[in-house]
Amino acid sequence: MARAPIDIKDLEQQPELRRALGPVHLISLGIGAIIGAGIFVSTGQAAANYAGPGVVISYAIAGFGCLLAGLCYSEFASMIPVAGSAYSYTYATLGKFFAWIIGWDLILEYLAAASAVAVGWGGYFQGLMENIGIHLSPALSTSPIHMAADHTLSFSGAIINLPAAILVAGLSALLVVGIRASATFNGIMVLLKLIVVVLVIVFGLQYITADHLTPFIPPNTGTFGQFGWSGIMRASGVVFFAYIGFDAVSVAAQEARNPQRDMPIGILGSLLICTVLYMLMSLVITGMAPYAILNVPQPVAVAVEQAGGSLSWLVPLVNLGAVLGLGTVVLVLLLGQSRIFYAMSRDRMLPAYFSRVHPRFQTPYISTIIIGTGATLLSAFLPHDLLIELVSIGTLAAFVLVSVSVIVLRRTAPHAHRPFRTPFMPFVPIGAILVCGAMMAALPIDTWIRLIAWFALGMGIYFLYARKRAIPPAYAIKPEAAE
Repeated sequence: MARAPIDIKDLEQQPELRRALGPVHLISLGIGAIIGAGIFVSTGQAAANYAGPGVVISYAIAGFGCLLAGLCYSEFASMIPVAGSAYSYTYATLGKFFAWIIGWDLILEYLAAASAVAVGWGGYFQGLMENIGIHLSPALSTSPIHMAADHTLSFSGAIINLPAAILVAGLSALLVVGIRASATFNGIMVLLKLIVVVLVIVFGLQYITADHLTPFIPPNTGTFGQFGWSGIMRASGVVFFAYIGFDAVSVAAQEARNPQRDMPIGILGSLLICTVLYMLMSLVITGMAPYAILNVPQPVAVAVEQAGGSLSWLVPLVNLGAVLGLGTVVLVLLLGQSRIFYAMSRDRMLPAYFSRVHPRFQTPYISTIIIGTGATLLSAFLPHDLLIELVSIGTLAAFVLVSVSVIVLRRTAPHAHRPFRTPFMPFVPIGAILVCGAMMAALPIDTWIRLIAWFALGMGIYFLYARKRAIPPAYAIKPEAAE
């Protein structure tokens, strides 16, 4: 039976979350969420194929785009504290059609992200095994599909990326059986990754070679996106993968002591710190090694190895930190996907059985198995650079729709209660649309083709199933909602 949409005031009558988070807490939360897989995986691809040492500038552009989108996310998170993130925000403001688009987009994002991180994990795992004298066969530890700099696909001669596939399958099985994520354990993993990043920066600065950074922006090859300033923009869309997770700050808006003051500090502070770390890290990596050799799943380890024996002690630490840290990222991504399926199933966009709970393990086992199977296959057979670009374009599309939704809601419900208000309206959301749209436009055409194909499949499902069965969300904000 359909549920009637409720006013935003109905949400305000729900039990109030404890407002205990100050600006320092929010900054720490943001850093913990942002510092993850991207810096260990995507930097090498972006430098080798698109920007060279100029990838430093690409990180600055991507960070700026995240900042603008993050301010838009914060407004929605303070108004609509429900599961589903961008999907729920879009459904509340733009209706079921656009909500389906963003929900279907998020499914692709999470699938590709978990798979991309798993492939990166496999590269560092292979390096860690070599550190202790165990050599894995390339035929069983690399993708059977290779993507060249011009984005042509070919067979690499490998059979399967077995380490990546085993990781995803194992973590999926663990999620079916049931696991309570330990905040302490995850915090330790984040701290470990942060320590590795700082160690690489501090010690790697001494081994930067000027020749590796010259020219800082390699001349364009004559093809859009292959070096030059067009390559810088394309690389910004690729390294955007490294910033995924910053929206965790916006989700905490309901628990901020003073969201109007503290949310901008939390978003700005965490993004500024992470952007500086990313820029320094990319400068060190491209300064230590020729950028052309960095298009590998483990670019940080490869760059450190170029320093020779004097930094040999750091290589196992990089591999160990990445293996431990990236494993938790895959777990969180697989777990997060169930939130999207739950939200869409709740609104009958997807069949109700996606939210079925196992009678013994008390987990959404059907959706977990489906997602786990899909991610296992992607990580087993697709290269990391293809997967990263799918993640980036999917996430950027979500940011654009959220930014559009903020503008729409300011017009349709101008008096609705907003614990946090996006500043400098409408310039911030318009800026987010333009910057994120520019990064999307700079991504390769074949990435767009894959995105369009995915959406074509989604449109078929929408018109055949979701359009007729979807029910109005209980968290909808009606235009007449006003204080």
